[in-house]
Amino acid sequence: MNILIDLAPKSVVIGSKEYEINSNFRTSILFEQMIQDPTLNEFDKIKHTILLYYNEIPEDINQAIEKAMWFYRGGKDLNKKTNSDGSSEQLYDWDYDDELIYSAFLSQYNIDLQDIEYLHWWKFRALFNSLNKSNKISEVMEIRSIKLSDIKDKEQRKQYQKLKNLYPIPKKKELIELEDELSKVLMSGGDINNFI
Repeated sequence: MNILIDLAPKSVVIGSKEYEINSNFRTSILFEQMIQDPTLNEFDKIKHTILLYYNEIPEDINQAIEKAMWFYRGGKDLNKKTNSDGSSEQLYDWDYDDELIYSAFLSQYNIDLQDIEYLHWWKFRALFNSLNKSNKISEVMEIRSIKLSDIKDKEQRKQYQKLKNLYPIPKKKELIELEDELSKVLMSGGDINNFI
């Protein structure tokens, strides 16, 4: 899918039936938070994914999960999310960085995320990924992305370590690892319909 030429979808086809998908940005933020929750097992995550994205439970749960993941990724193929340096360290957290993200949207786009009732997830993603470096969240994400092992100068490394210590993210399991776990459950051929 290409957001420049294709309309952002509000439904997906599963089998021969079209299902409305909850396309508001809040749904996908809740999905990402849920899938990073280490207290939920894989089957609970599958159940919650279906309940978050669909108003009615599709017959083919495996395909419904695949379509939900496709939607969450903005219609893009599954690629490991990595930073510019090739690492997969988490650069933001919807709970921990909520105020920084809120203020960035308000200052850059004049979008009050509290007042707006609906914004398609794909549009939200595009805006979030294009936040200016002048926004505090962009600065924080850049600091978090610094790979200290690449910095040769000891004093400079020490300074960057201090900066990184200012903006830690509470430890959560990597999203991509959890996506992989969901995929393994789907590929194992187990009947996940019993868990919905």
